[in-house]
Amino acid sequence: MPYHHRELSITADPLELAAALVESPLGAGAHVVYERDGCWSVALGTLAEVEATPTTVVSRVPDGTESAGHPSVTRSTTWTDSPLPTVSAALAGLPVPEWRAYGWAGFELAYVHAGMPELVADQRLLHLVVPRTEVRLTAGHATIRSATTDELEAVTNVLTGHQPTVRKAPEPLDVTGADPEGYRAAVRAAVDDIRSRRLQKVILSRVLPVPHDVDLVGTYLAGRRANTPTRSFLLGVGGLHAAGFSPEIVVSVGSDRRVVTQPLAGTRALEADGRDAARRADLLSDAKEIFEHAISVKVAYDEMLPLCTPDSVVVREFMDVKERGSVQHLASAVTGRLADRVDPWDAFAALFPAVTASGVPKPAAYQVIHQREPQPRGLYSGAVVTADHTGAIDAALVLRTLFRRGDRTWLQAGAGIVEQSVPEREFEETCEKLRSVARHLVPAV
Repeated sequence: MPYHHRELSITADPLELAAALVESPLGAGAHVVYERDGCWSVALGTLAEVEATPTTVVSRVPDGTESAGHPSVTRSTTWTDSPLPTVSAALAGLPVPEWRAYGWAGFELAYVHAGMPELVADQRLLHLVVPRTEVRLTAGHATIRSATTDELEAVTNVLTGHQPTVRKAPEPLDVTGADPEGYRAAVRAAVDDIRSRRLQKVILSRVLPVPHDVDLVGTYLAGRRANTPTRSFLLGVGGLHAAGFSPEIVVSVGSDRRVVTQPLAGTRALEADGRDAARRADLLSDAKEIFEHAISVKVAYDEMLPLCTPDSVVVREFMDVKERGSVQHLASAVTGRLADRVDPWDAFAALFPAVTASGVPKPAAYQVIHQREPQPRGLYSGAVVTADHTGAIDAALVLRTLFRRGDRTWLQAGAGIVEQSVPEREFEETCEKLRSVARHLVPAV
C-alpha cells in the first residue's frame, strides 16, 4: 500500500503545527509527535501495528485497500527468550513500502531480556504503530505522506489554516509531597543493598499524582518552550498518553549503522538564580556524582563492545555538562559502528533500558527496583521509539514526562543511588527533576 506524498511551505511554528495536528480529527486515534534535531515528526492513525506481550507478538497489517477502517489481518507469534527478534521480523514483513514505526517500549521489557519473567505483570511490553498519515515539520517546510488523498488534503488544511489556540496559563504543582519519607526509606534500604555488595548502583523513582485534569497538549507546548531536551514527544497509543522532554537517548542507530548511546548521570539544579555556575563546579568536583557517572559510562561502553566492529567504540564528550530544563547533568556519549552480523534491534536490546535509569549491574538493579518501588514502571524509564525500513532506530529515554492512563495522571522521577548516597539529597534530586514538568502543567479547559 503506497503512500500519497506532498511537499508544502509553512509559516507557523512547527511545534504549534504538530500540536494542531494532534488536536485535529486526524489525531483522534493513535498519535505520536517525536522531535529530533529541529524536526517534528507527527504520526497520525494506524495503518499497521506491532505489540509485544509477556508471551506473544501480535501484528496487524492492512489488507491492501485504502479504506479508512482498521487493519484487518492479524498474526500472533509466541516468542521465547526475547520478543524483539519477532518484532523485528514482523516489521520487516510489513506490506507498506518505506514504512516508519512510532511507539513505546516499557521498562519491564528489560526483565524478560534478563531472564526474569516472574517480575513481569500481565502488561504490554511494547507497542509500535505505522501511521496512516505522517508529517515532518521543520522551519518553513512540511513533508506529508498519507494512505489516502482525503487525509492528505485534511493535513494540508490544518497546516495552511492554523490559528493559535488560546489556553490557560500553567499552574505549578508542589513536588515535595507524595510520601517523601517512604522514598527516603527506600533509599536507605538500597544503600544497605549496595553495602552488602548486592549491586553498585540503582535508580529508585517515586510517583507524584496530579490531582486535577491537565491539558496534555498545552502542557507539551509550555514544557517544550521551557525545556532543552535532546528529544521531546507527545504520545497517545493504546490508551497510554504521555508528554515528555527526554534528557538523553537510550540508543540511536542510523541507516549507516552508526550507533550512539548517551548516558547522563550526576545532577544539580538549574535555577537561573545566580548560583548555577557554583552548582556546576560542585557537580564536576563531587566524588559521589563522578563515580555514579563513570560506572554508567563504563557499562554503556561494555554493552557496545560486542555489537560493534573492532576498535570503533569510543567515548566522546566525557563528563560534559548538559542543561536540561530545571537541572544540569554530567553527560557523555558512547559511539560505534554495528558489526555486519548485528541487527539494529539487537543494539536496542543490549542497551535497553538505559543504565542511567536502571543500575549496575542491571539484573541486580531490576530486583531492587521491583522490590523497593510500589508499582510497575511501565513507560517511565522505558523508551519512545521510532524505527524504519532502513534499519534506523531512535529511542528516547522516558524521563521528565507527564503520564495519563484512564482517569489517572502522574509524574515520576528518580535518583541514582550509590553507597555514598544521602536519602535527603536523593529526595531533593527527584524534586529538581520533577520541576522540569511540574512547573508547566496547563489545566484542562
